[in-house]
Amino acid sequence: MSSQPRPRPGGRSARVQQSVHQAVRDLETELGRAALTVPLVAKRAGVTPSTIYRRWGDMQELLSDVAVERLRPETAPVDMGSLRTDLEAWAVQFLEEMSSTAGRAYIRDALAGDPDGSNAGQCSAYAVEQVEAILTRARARDEPVPAADVVIDHVVAPMMYRILFRPGLLDADYARTLADAALTRLMPLRPNAV
Repeated sequence: MSSQPRPRPGGRSARVQQSVHQAVRDLETELGRAALTVPLVAKRAGVTPSTIYRRWGDMQELLSDVAVERLRPETAPVDMGSLRTDLEAWAVQFLEEMSSTAGRAYIRDALAGDPDGSNAGQCSAYAVEQVEAILTRARARDEPVPAADVVIDHVVAPMMYRILFRPGLLDADYARTLADAALTRLMPLRPNAV
């Protein structure tokens, strides 16, 4: 994001962010990515170009902000009844979404306009939040659980590496294998690890 502090979204700030994000999505669909400019987005959003420059810095940082918002999960992970089935289902869904053409584009955009790493941190926080929801349910069922970092390091991280650098080597079995490894070989011996 821009090196300037951004206001917390709320009230007018939230409305501006929403209208600018919507303008980017609409114009990208209508005209294609190459046609996007700050003045064009500003006009569609009903704001001045200086509003966009002040808040986002440039077009790449704006695209990055829009991508981070698009990468936010819309629902909680599905409850399949056990830690293993929950984690496997989530890992398969995560892999499918992130490795899709749109998912890869959002990841690239999120990272390309991220000079301070805050967008990468936000994307990571989304994954951690989803994993924590799965682990919290498992704890409530008195199942032993790995630490959230174990799941992130051994399920999410290898998937993201392959999505970014080896996209031809991805399928649902790969996601399930990673989830199984996190639960089988890396599981702590004590229940309810934090």
